[in-house]
Amino acid sequence: MEPFSIPLETIYLYGLIISGVLTVGYVLFADVFHFHGVGEGLDFLNPVLIFAFITILSASGYLLERLSSLHFFLILGISAVAAFILVTLLNVFVLVPLSSAEESLVYKESDLHGRIGTVITPIPSDGYGEVMIDSTSGRIAKPATSFDGDSIPNGTSVLVVQVKDGVLEVTVHHQLENFL
Repeated sequence: MEPFSIPLETIYLYGLIISGVLTVGYVLFADVFHFHGVGEGLDFLNPVLIFAFITILSASGYLLERLSSLHFFLILGISAVAAFILVTLLNVFVLVPLSSAEESLVYKESDLHGRIGTVITPIPSDGYGEVMIDSTSGRIAKPATSFDGDSIPNGTSVLVVQVKDGVLEVTVHHQLENFL
């Protein structure tokens, strides 16, 4: 069959090339064109899945047209089923785990407010020392000054009161022991 007097394998080939280019372009530039809140809850309408479906459908259709003598409706059906299965596997085993992965291990300085750390370099009353803060992504060592103007010895547990220009302002953290 030749719709518009163009062979079907040519249509499949054009579909493969165009959808392949669109898929790669969308994957590379998705963050530029991403709209938050649009399509939420409709994960199956993810453009990557739609482009991948068309790419796989076109590729398998092209191959089956070239290598077999099956009827064009059967080729279209086999290609659609294969594309649906592969796109479902792509979604379940690649896209869903990636979307639930942690986005970044970067922290903001405002995230350090109220955190407990340990002095690793003594903080003089009028100078700078260093504080180590344990976090889920590792340890963070930051320069620190005393919020109260008191000197704080090495190994003391401190509370981050505020952060100014990348320097923590800390005070001694008094833990309640034997609270009962």
